[in-house]
Amino acid sequence: MSRSSDQGPPDQQPMASLPAVPGWPRVAYETLEWRASLTTGRLAELVAGSYAAAVPPMIATLTPRLGSDIVELSREASFEIARFDSELGAEIGPFASILLRSESASSSQIEHLTASAKNVLMAEAGDVSRSNATEIASNTVAMKAAVSMATDITDATILAMHHALLHQQHPEWAGRWRDQPVWIGGRATSPHGASFVPPKHSRIPALINDLTTFARRTDIDPLVKALLAHAQFETIHPFPDGNGRTGRALIHSMLRHDNLTRTVTVPVSAGLLSETDRYFRSLTDYREGDPSPIVELGAYATLRAVSNGRQLAQEMRASRADWDTRLQGVRRDATAWRLVDTLIEQPVTDANTIAEHLGISTVAARTAIAQLVEMGILRQANAGLRFRKWIATDVADALDRFAERAGRRTSPRS
Repeated sequence: MSRSSDQGPPDQQPMASLPAVPGWPRVAYETLEWRASLTTGRLAELVAGSYAAAVPPMIATLTPRLGSDIVELSREASFEIARFDSELGAEIGPFASILLRSESASSSQIEHLTASAKNVLMAEAGDVSRSNATEIASNTVAMKAAVSMATDITDATILAMHHALLHQQHPEWAGRWRDQPVWIGGRATSPHGASFVPPKHSRIPALINDLTTFARRTDIDPLVKALLAHAQFETIHPFPDGNGRTGRALIHSMLRHDNLTRTVTVPVSAGLLSETDRYFRSLTDYREGDPSPIVELGAYATLRAVSNGRQLAQEMRASRADWDTRLQGVRRDATAWRLVDTLIEQPVTDANTIAEHLGISTVAARTAIAQLVEMGILRQANAGLRFRKWIATDVADALDRFAERAGRRTSPRS
């Protein structure tokens, strides 16, 4: 029995089911009894009593009715997603990784999990000393899982995404539907006074099955469908923790499933960062039967994300061109050239990793590292002489600038 911290919409008292906005039903509510199993005595009496839990509608056969302006906006955003994906198609290797990291960090930041790019990259390389960075690195793994399993969106693939996200921090929850109540807002001791109480856990399997059936439909615009599926997923809230991050990973799985993206992960969460309050309000609007706000906001977020992603890609191209210039005095067949080819995709590395990846000796790897350090391309990322790791600071700095831009409120077309 827990209070969810994965999202935080404005306060909203549970309400009776009311007539829906045409084309999409409101969430209904049922009355349940609360018994605090870990609370005794007078406190147990104070938190006991009935509460209202959501009963989300089944959506597998529903089609949203959206205004012509929102339909046109979503089409524009979809076009920009496809164009951006095509632009980077020839450079898929490094840019796919860098954009996926950016989306993972932004999605985590919506949940108030923040860390510098350097610390996240160090966590990816095995440094688990910083909890936030480790969780963000786990989100990158979850995003990769979401994209890799996009060929078939099912209950099992959602569980696999969640397992990839939480298996290190919460193995007892990872990849399992919750078996207890959760709630958003209010007190930690009971759901009374919560702003939203997701459905009873016994309803989850049927609701997720309905959701994945909706996700596989082919008669709804892919971006619209992905955003509505995300809102439905957040309403179901099927896990004790990690719902927001898993739900945003689901967006990317669906975009890949429908071939709107083929090579890169468009950092939609980065587009949401500057308007998180509006994002949470749009989820509340969805539960009240109005799907328009989440579609409108998601489309604008996509346009912002594409603009930011293009700038990040340009900075990476400039860094790589600068590295090539610095390496002009080095033989083209030298290991240093092979090493620099890997740094955008894997900006933190060590001698053993390089030796294994390039099929060379650790002595040759250390020689290549020393050359890149001398040229200012790499620098030591941690203290000490043992277990030394090295970082391409240009990449880490570009990721930090991307995150800073994502947090600013700007025009989506700027």
